[in-house]
Order: sequence, then C-alpha cells, then structure tokens
Amino acid sequence: MPVMTLEWKVVIDAADPHAQAGFWAQALGYEIEDNSPLIERLLGVGAVPEALTTTAHGRRAWLDLAAVRHPDDPYDEDSGAGHGRRLLFQRVAEPKTVKNRLHLDLHAGPERREAEVARVVGLGAKVEREVEEPGGRWTVLTDPEGNEFCVQ
Repeated sequence: MPVMTLEWKVVIDAADPHAQAGFWAQALGYEIEDNSPLIERLLGVGAVPEALTTTAHGRRAWLDLAAVRHPDDPYDEDSGAGHGRRLLFQRVAEPKTVKNRLHLDLHAGPERREAEVARVVGLGAKVEREVEEPGGRWTVLTDPEGNEFCVQ
C-alpha cells in the first residue's frame, strides 16, 4: 500500500509566540499567518472567549499561538493556516533549559554567510560560535529565546 504524503509544520515552544513569529518571519523572509478572519468569525458566534485572543502585528491573533509560512506556499484563506513550509510557535510556561534536539539550518552560501549572520544578529539573534570542519563552515546562533540555529 503506497504511503500518502502528509502536510507538516515545525512546532516550537515559546515564551512569547508573537515575538518569535516576528523574528523568524524576518529571518526567513516568511509571512506571519493572518488568523484574524477566523478569530473574528469565532468570536462573533460566541465559539471562543475574547481571553483567548490578543492583538499582534496589527491584527487580531490567538493569544498563545503564532505561525509563519513561506510566501509562495498555499494557505487556507478561511483560517490563514499555511499548507507548506511553516513554523508554529506555541506559548509554554516553562523556560528553555537544555540544548535543542532539533534546529534549523539557514543556507545562505559561503559568499553570503557573513552578511546573513550580521542581518539576523541585527534582528535579535546572538552568535554562539563559528564552526569550521573539512565538510564546511557555519555559524551557530540563538534566536531571541535561546533556540539554536545555524547559518551556512
């Protein structure tokens, strides 16, 4: 029996999902998903309480969730949810305490790596270390909440 392909997203725990979405949207050139039409519709029929929402990035948003998606990928116009390359940030109470078991690698190429590192540092990332091995060279950074990622 053939395996059907599945849609997926990477879910990242966050103290402030909207700030993380803003950082990663700028870092990747992605768009912050607009869930406001769905939220307004659900509020209008009394399906969700106002307390589950906030205003972020100039529009109504879920209090504890924010997502970014690739601008060329399809998305559901009713909910704003992407159907392609997507990161979802969910609020959690506990702080990050250990090294990530999963991280993103941003591929800028050797000619653009230093400029990309400088750009994401300007957005709020911090350089942790430079790595140079026979297989390549990259920079290990952390995002504003301390999650590791690399620029190659």
